[in-house]
Amino acid sequence: MKENNIKKVLLLGSGALKIGEAGEFDYSGSQALKALKEEGIHTVLINPNIATVQTSEGVADQIYFLPVTPYFVEKVIEKERPDGIMLAFGGQTALNCGVELYKEGIFEKYGVRVLGTPVQAIIDTEDREIFVQKLNEINVQTIKSEAVENAADARRAAAELGYPVIVRAAYALGGLGSGFCDNEEELNVLVEKAFSFSPQVLVEKSLRGWKEVEYEVVRDRFDNCITVCNMENFDPLGIHTGESIVIAPSQTLSNTDYHKLRELAIRIIRHIGIVGECNVQYAYDPKSEDYRVIEVNARLSRSSALASKATGYPLAFVAAKLGLGYGLFDLKNSVTKTTSAFFEPALDYVVCKIPRWDLGKFHGVDKELGSSMKSVGEVMAIGRTFEEAIQKGLRMIGQGMHGFVENKELVISDIDKALREPTDKRIFVISKAFRAGYTVDQVHELTKIDRWFLEKLMNIMNTSKELHEYSETVCGSECSEESVPLKVQGEEIIRFVRNDKAAQELLRRAKIQGFSDLQIARALGLERYMDSEDGILTIRALRKSMGVLPVVKQIDTLAAEYPARTNYLYLTYSGIANDVHYLGDRKSIVVLGSGAYRIGSSVEFDWCGVQALNTIRKEGYRSVMINYNPETVSTDYDMCDRLYFDELTFERVMDILELENPHGVIVSTGGQIPNNLALRLDAQNVPILGTSAKSIDNAEDRDKFSAMLDRIGVDQPEWRALTSLEDINDFVGKVGFPVLVRPSYVLSGAAMNVCSNQEELERFLQLAANVSKKHPVVVSQFIEHAKEVEMDAVAQNGEIVAYAISEHIEFAGVHSGDATIQFPPQKLYVETVRRIKRISREIARELNISGPFNIQYLAKDNDIKVIECNLRASRSFPFVSKVLKINFIELATKVMLGIPVQKPDKNLFDLDYVGIKASQFSFNRLQKADPVLGVDMASTGEVGCIGSDTSCAILKAMLSVGYRIPQKNILLSTGTPKQKVDMLSAARMLQKKGYKLFATGGSSKFLTENGVENTCVYWPSEPDMQPQALDMLHKKEIDMVVNIPKNLTAGELDNGYKIRRAAIDLNIPLITNARLASAFINAFCTMTPDDLAIKSWEEYR
Repeated sequence: MKENNIKKVLLLGSGALKIGEAGEFDYSGSQALKALKEEGIHTVLINPNIATVQTSEGVADQIYFLPVTPYFVEKVIEKERPDGIMLAFGGQTALNCGVELYKEGIFEKYGVRVLGTPVQAIIDTEDREIFVQKLNEINVQTIKSEAVENAADARRAAAELGYPVIVRAAYALGGLGSGFCDNEEELNVLVEKAFSFSPQVLVEKSLRGWKEVEYEVVRDRFDNCITVCNMENFDPLGIHTGESIVIAPSQTLSNTDYHKLRELAIRIIRHIGIVGECNVQYAYDPKSEDYRVIEVNARLSRSSALASKATGYPLAFVAAKLGLGYGLFDLKNSVTKTTSAFFEPALDYVVCKIPRWDLGKFHGVDKELGSSMKSVGEVMAIGRTFEEAIQKGLRMIGQGMHGFVENKELVISDIDKALREPTDKRIFVISKAFRAGYTVDQVHELTKIDRWFLEKLMNIMNTSKELHEYSETVCGSECSEESVPLKVQGEEIIRFVRNDKAAQELLRRAKIQGFSDLQIARALGLERYMDSEDGILTIRALRKSMGVLPVVKQIDTLAAEYPARTNYLYLTYSGIANDVHYLGDRKSIVVLGSGAYRIGSSVEFDWCGVQALNTIRKEGYRSVMINYNPETVSTDYDMCDRLYFDELTFERVMDILELENPHGVIVSTGGQIPNNLALRLDAQNVPILGTSAKSIDNAEDRDKFSAMLDRIGVDQPEWRALTSLEDINDFVGKVGFPVLVRPSYVLSGAAMNVCSNQEELERFLQLAANVSKKHPVVVSQFIEHAKEVEMDAVAQNGEIVAYAISEHIEFAGVHSGDATIQFPPQKLYVETVRRIKRISREIARELNISGPFNIQYLAKDNDIKVIECNLRASRSFPFVSKVLKINFIELATKVMLGIPVQKPDKNLFDLDYVGIKASQFSFNRLQKADPVLGVDMASTGEVGCIGSDTSCAILKAMLSVGYRIPQKNILLSTGTPKQKVDMLSAARMLQKKGYKLFATGGSSKFLTENGVENTCVYWPSEPDMQPQALDMLHKKEIDMVVNIPKNLTAGELDNGYKIRRAAIDLNIPLITNARLASAFINAFCTMTPDDLAIKSWEEYR
């Protein structure tokens, strides 16, 4: 039974999404709050991540948008006086913070009980030496390792263990500061980096090439245990679990292996005394049946979201209840509704998790995968066979691939090397190797990937080869006549397949192995006769006429002991009947989700999707979600009436819509993926709710949008789409540098660049390489020192219902997803605001918008230009909704459902407080990447903090994304003369506050001339001079670095790069933008954390 004296509980969130700590912790925190609410407990949440569902109205009773650090958590405890605290639901951030507060005696001081796993048990798993000792007590083997506190001991330990070794920082998440070393030289570099993130560093023997297996285990305080899910990595040990493809349940363990490791996992968590959920990671050598325990996480881990979604067992929800003192036998499984939480799930399907990387967005990043995590998101695919699941998953990651086969040719000079040294493209290298005639054994030798997986991938390759051969035989015999038009030849092939039994079987087998219609069209060579869109529709019509259709299956984990009752669905070709009875009453509304988290489309669209689902339910419709991201709240079992955990491709969405026959589809809350489907769905007469597909296309298509702006007399920066170098040079001659250059066929600022002189322009165009008639390059005039202003709004039939105008702190040139945004705007002319409202009204009317939209403006001296317009919810919707306390998505959804809405009577200029949205960067994970901001988006997450004025909010926000207030020494190198002037008052402020300033060449001279005392230091390119800036960083003599590149030329970037990269690797706060640096310096020079009001969201009225 639960204990009754707990009335108020404080839950620590995980803050901004970052590499290694992303949406899965947001999901587990939301689950825990749901469980506490069900028990009638008053919940208090500290989480500065304003974009998530967890920090929405109605989830927790009190929300504090504050940094999750011991200082602020103690202040909230002092104010709220909770009875209990939960530390396991906010990733490593919450755990480390909780352990620190426990050691300082804060919990004891305020009488706060730690619910769930005791803190000592957490310390036992986090501190390596204690951990090894604990497992030795029960004769469980761990990897030989030594925990060291300095570099000399690390060298000695490595020599004793024998190279190769792996180095990892203790108390860190996602393998931060870890890596493999084959010799002492590599060890020295890694150890220095690891010590920057943690006081304790582990040196351990490398077992590269063994299998990695993981068990999710649950235990209650009465010592009852079950294992909920076991999974195995597709990649062998040596690649971080977060970087590997993961399969659940494991496919290659024998029954004996499975039970041996299960029994060990239960023995371990009983001995350590976990209450709630934890995961045990093993290295396993199937040859010798030898194992080692790698680690135990005494918190909800990254894989717990995956395990919950894979098994339909809500781990975080159950863990929160166990933390309150319940036993497993007391609880029902809220997904299956029939079994208790004491029932181990049994799966009749296979689940495949694939990471999503965005390494292409970073300048100079190391693409090799290893023990430190670099992926920004993940997808989960469900299928009845491994082949089906992996092909679905490879389409879901959204990196332009269509599955394991039939992709655009990868250019790889040395296949052996590419197989041996894994990168984010490794699975496609395997496909290329098979195509080139490599055998399963050869690939196994080079990659150490289990033969079982490789055999399955070979099955896919063989089916592809058979399809190719079939099309060649048909073409050889039939289509050789030159005079026959192409379209007719294509139809010939289709007629052949329709009348050929063997070909029909081949087609059916391809679908069972997860081939999409596009892959089949391509393998049959239809692209020679028609464009790919027609090819897809042709194959679709063909298989429908043959009765080859997918069936809808429920997640069934009850091993047929009870009937499955879940609303949690996937589509497969291995089955004969649908598990769902469709009413055909057109009462359902389908919301298309946002897919894998990536840079540019993250948790904010999950928030938008969930708000839409809530509103649909409130208005009496059936809500249906299609999404495949396991880290999200939108894929939670009770968020909607039906959840399709499946692809967001045109083919799959059409399969679902034909079964659902909905009242309408919402494409505007899931970011760019659903938006890109609008025109194709519209062509199939799908009822799209809200703004029409034609309007969406008119805003997305540069030429059409530009022509419309000219027609209504709205100004925009001059631009041209150009197809040759001469044309580009002519245009630049006319508008002058700087110019913004972007290849026309990429999204979200990928491969955009600002070029400020001829050298940069030519270097960039070489990178973009294919300037041609087919791939023009868009060159636009770039306006320097202009403000960027955003308008987020909702319109009904072209009339604006609600709006929010926010301004960027940085000048234009920093991607809006990376910029620091303040709302309401503090420094805009009233005239500018009036013009922006007027232009937005005209655009909304012209495009006849119904639903959410966002327009980005440039403003300089009251002159206003439109940059772009998105007819969907934007990244800043949750931020402005929560600061203004008007739910924009709820309004937009009502509009799209055709319900009349009242204009809110609240105005953004009436607010007595300011919200600041700051970006979270994960450069410390991305070895070698240059941490400089440009027009290409680089941040992985964001926070939003509220304060009584800009300084107060900025300070909270900067501390929330991991900045620290510097102690004493600050290094400045401040870019162009204009930026030096911009930074002058900040430098004076620092001097007045007693900081010691160090500056490089030009900056030092400028400061001295202006009477600011400083010490001149030298660049790495002046090695004979002393003191060297780089040495000072390595000696930990600098507390903050402000480094502003003058421009993005090779030489300029190169010199500053060494300093910027060293700051990141040595964990020293770095700012690369003059306006942001000034705002932060102004904030910490005029106030201290003690001056910040500790107020909940509700208290800001």
